[in-house]
Amino acid sequence: MILFIDTYGAFLHVADNMFEVRLKKGEETIKRKIAPAKIKSILLSKGISLSTDAINLALTYNIDILFLEFDGTPYGRVWYSKLGSTTKIRKQQLVASITEEGLNFTKEWIIGKLSNQVEFLKRLKKHRSEKAVMFVNVINKIETRIKAISELTGKRTEDVAESIRGYEGAAGREYFSLLGKILPQEYRFETRSYRPARDQFNAFLNYAYGVLYSHVEKALIIAGIDPFVGFLHRDDYNQKSMVFDFIEPYRIYAEEVVFKLFSAKKVNKKHTDKITGGVSLNKEGKLLLMDSFNKFLEDEKIIFKNKKQARQNIIRLQAHAFASRLLKTKFNMQEVEYYDLLGDV
Repeated sequence: MILFIDTYGAFLHVADNMFEVRLKKGEETIKRKIAPAKIKSILLSKGISLSTDAINLALTYNIDILFLEFDGTPYGRVWYSKLGSTTKIRKQQLVASITEEGLNFTKEWIIGKLSNQVEFLKRLKKHRSEKAVMFVNVINKIETRIKAISELTGKRTEDVAESIRGYEGAAGREYFSLLGKILPQEYRFETRSYRPARDQFNAFLNYAYGVLYSHVEKALIIAGIDPFVGFLHRDDYNQKSMVFDFIEPYRIYAEEVVFKLFSAKKVNKKHTDKITGGVSLNKEGKLLLMDSFNKFLEDEKIIFKNKKQARQNIIRLQAHAFASRLLKTKFNMQEVEYYDLLGDV
């Protein structure tokens, strides 16, 4: 299970060699104990207190502790992980980032993202025959962008990065515009909005993406991948560029869960609060989302490579497959040296 604590003022500590969540409710103190063997990860929102004994117990059981902003964006984590072949994998990753191999991975991930969105729209279209023309129009536009990305060529991602972002951005605008139009009237929105979200749908989606980032980062680190060395996203200071790259095909997980919550009218005004310039998930909204998202990632299983797998496991398997492919890649070192010389000019 994932232990998610969002109640302001809660205290996580250790009692009888178990995690104990303690919370004051008026004059009453509420306590709940959880065995560490049952926990995979601990997610803490701001305003939660944590004891060093709880950190030690988590490290002993290889449980990562993730700290979340109010909008779900992870800003730090504590964990102990056993990594394999880290140095060699990361060396290969660095070389791939400035060669054509990095471009191939980038195209694969972005095409995977757009293809997953197309498949999702096709499934939604089956139950909305009265809007079939609208669906076909958007699907055709996204597929046109997929083809354009697949045909891009270059010696490294940097050569065509702006083109990839352009095609991806155009496809994203068409995709989210359609999702906004087919939601029940009270939830409809026109475009994506980030920090802050301007509507409930985007507030839920932003938080879901934030949680998904944490799953992807963990999978990459366990596989020996450096989360800071990306291929497409810029290597700005302290930015986990590879997490932003690798997450692309899996964004559909967050999108599907959030869309289903809204299309089933499970979201209401009590789940978000108004803030300056937009809306933000409150405690009730986070609990609603986390319950659905965790079940979707951990409990539900789908066929992946002829086996039933939880979606969370698929992310981990694909991270290991990425590391394996990096190790097997043979690079033309003359091209790498040439690029390095150009970078020094």
